[in-house]
Amino acid sequence: MLQLLIILVIVAVVSGALGFTRLSAGAATLAKIIFAIMLIGIVLLIILAFMGIAILF
Repeated sequence: MLQLLIILVIVAVVSGALGFTRLSAGAATLAKIIFAIMLIGIVLLIILAFMGIAILF
């Protein structure tokens, strides 16, 4: 998921620099959504780790 986030950020920056504003806005929006999902997942894993619940192992 991190790889997809990096690709979308690169697409947003390059398309914004070239003047494709609608494509840039769409890629930036998708990147924000994926970032939020990743952030929620990481926080959830940290909370579960502090509680002693290992869901990955």
